[in-house]
Amino acid sequence: MIRRRRECANCQRRFTTYERVEETLPLVIKKDGRREAFDRGKILAGLHKACEKRPISVEVLEKLVDRVEQRLEEAGEREIPSREIGEQIMGELQNLDEVAYVRFASVYRSFKDVNEFMNEVKELLGKGQKSKKE
Repeated sequence: MIRRRRECANCQRRFTTYERVEETLPLVIKKDGRREAFDRGKILAGLHKACEKRPISVEVLEKLVDRVEQRLEEAGEREIPSREIGEQIMGELQNLDEVAYVRFASVYRSFKDVNEFMNEVKELLGKGQKSKKE
């Protein structure tokens, strides 16, 4: 927020105005079709749960959300499916902490059974082995 002192051109009285940057974040289209304003707090809450008892600082999570917000602003879209936001977050988490990634993915993707969960873990392990060979 920016605070400015101004003066009226007619009566010469001084007054204060407060200016705030207008955010251009898109509306989020939920799975059920509802539209909501982008809520940074919801994303951070989900990340905090996924990263609970992991060696990841709050600052790192804040920067992760900052990067996602910046990409959304740069895209310039008016609406974006929640699925795309979730995929961006999972991509960031996968590079940050594999355990947090699996936790977030298990809630985000709503695995219906253990097999779906195991397939995700196997895929993650396969990617990890490929990067170690390179």
